[in-house]
Amino acid sequence: MKYPKEYLDEIKTRLKVSTVVSKTVSLKKRGKEYIGLSPFKNEKTPSFTVNDEKEFYHCFATAEHGNIFDFVMKIQNLRFGEAVKHLANLAGMQPYIFSKQDEEREKKWKTYSLIFSQYVDFYHEELLKNESYSFVRDYLKDRSLNKDQVKKFKIGYVEKKPNFFEKLKNNFNIDDLLETGLFYFDEKKKIYIERFKGRLIFPINNISGQPIALGGRIIEKSDFLAKYINSPETNFFKKGANLYNLDLARTLSNKLDNIFLVEGYMDVIGLSKNGIENAVANLGTALTDKQIFTLNQFFDDIVICFDGDESGYKAALRAAENSIKDLKPEKQISFLFLPDKEDPDSFVNKHGKNYFIDYSKQNKISIHQFIFSHYKKHTSNNPSSMAIFDKKLRTIANAIKDDYIKKYVLEYFLEKISDLTPHTSQNRKNFFIKKTKSLETTKKHFNESKSLSGVELKEFSLIYLIINNLNLIQDNIHLVENIKFFTDVNKQIFEKILLKLKSGEKLSVEQLGIDAQLIGKIIKFAPIKHILKNKLNNDHEIIEILDDITRDLNNYDLEFRIQELESKFSRDLSEATFNELKELKKKQNIN
Repeated sequence: MKYPKEYLDEIKTRLKVSTVVSKTVSLKKRGKEYIGLSPFKNEKTPSFTVNDEKEFYHCFATAEHGNIFDFVMKIQNLRFGEAVKHLANLAGMQPYIFSKQDEEREKKWKTYSLIFSQYVDFYHEELLKNESYSFVRDYLKDRSLNKDQVKKFKIGYVEKKPNFFEKLKNNFNIDDLLETGLFYFDEKKKIYIERFKGRLIFPINNISGQPIALGGRIIEKSDFLAKYINSPETNFFKKGANLYNLDLARTLSNKLDNIFLVEGYMDVIGLSKNGIENAVANLGTALTDKQIFTLNQFFDDIVICFDGDESGYKAALRAAENSIKDLKPEKQISFLFLPDKEDPDSFVNKHGKNYFIDYSKQNKISIHQFIFSHYKKHTSNNPSSMAIFDKKLRTIANAIKDDYIKKYVLEYFLEKISDLTPHTSQNRKNFFIKKTKSLETTKKHFNESKSLSGVELKEFSLIYLIINNLNLIQDNIHLVENIKFFTDVNKQIFEKILLKLKSGEKLSVEQLGIDAQLIGKIIKFAPIKHILKNKLNNDHEIIEILDDITRDLNNYDLEFRIQELESKFSRDLSEATFNELKELKKKQNIN
């Protein structure tokens, strides 16, 4: 018995040829294609090409050519049925089980698909051509949509008193019409009703581009009708397994790494109209594992951008908690929050494509950062609240399926929690100067010093220590020659002092050749001067203080590099970045 074409097409659309081939052949991107050494012949110069857009591979050395099924059959020496099972598993699909009902199901699918196609085509043409629909076209103009968008997305309009059911029942039996969900029987009036009457309709296509459901929106104000409705679930449409516009957006995966996941049909269309084609919408339900899995088949970075209101934020939080468990290496899930009362459609219409893209790059946050930020805002600074906070984050992290991602996210959460309690992070950040309220007599000094960073003040202390102990430091120059400075002026001063010390000459501060105003500033603001008052003749204690300052500056360097790597890891989630980050944190703990 043959596999249904619908099933085979879905496997092909879920899996890029390069995804399948790259498990056997090392591929490199070249323009729109990938190249690699032929798996069918030993060669030194690549002659094997893969084209995801055209869904085939071709070997110029052996003339082998075909789709993903052909490739798996030839490479793994499988029969067609075995190749289908292998690829279905790779695509995250259930294996197809043949039964006596298969032929009947295939027949029902053909009927279902034909009814939907005729329905969508009819009401789309009516919207374009029917003169009585001018008020609908005016509504679309008010929403900044023109004929190009109506045609591209095959938008239609179902009049308030439609009669298309009567036409369809001449060619299809009533049970088949009812099974599409386009119609239902009104028990009171004993008539068949078109579910989407009086609404704009947005065809929801399967991944192959065939209409399988509709979204409908009223265009007149109503207190008793829902603004949006979707088709009910049917044998061929499951809300949690489909995404609006995925059939068009997936074709961009060869050019773009990211996809915007938005809430509504109009958001997708508004973004598309402004040149942002890589957008899909969920269908009025919480984001599902299936939807995340499907998007990950095509894109590396899912950017979830819901409306900038309370309900949009709550939907984003549900999406974050549900989807973080499926996070995988080399895949990212980010969140983009728009200003209050804005949605992607209104925002991009106001500001345009370039602003939207730039805003996205600057304001999106990674999924684990969003989750931490949310629960932190709802945590009080008391033991009970902190314990609940800690437990919640551990539970979320432990639900992550990938062990590697789980390890990093848990470490990220725990590190951030430790930052909230001063006693656990004091040693790591003790070189930052705490700003305290000054007395009137010291306000001027405070106002001058508060513009100085913690590390700049720490560098002042080191230079102050050196210039007040030139002979001692000269005898122990190995203790200071590898110290790293971070501010340009202090770095130049230190290098100048170091050069003089290495000359071996006995020095005084005046002989260092440093601008008197700079020396005066260092003496004025170096915090260490208050500690050194009673230790001027104790070389051992001065060396200990020198070691403490050096350790603090090294920790600052580690902290800076760790922050850079954390930011990088939140973007790429690569193992190399994680290992480097881990090593730096080990050094930080040692220090």
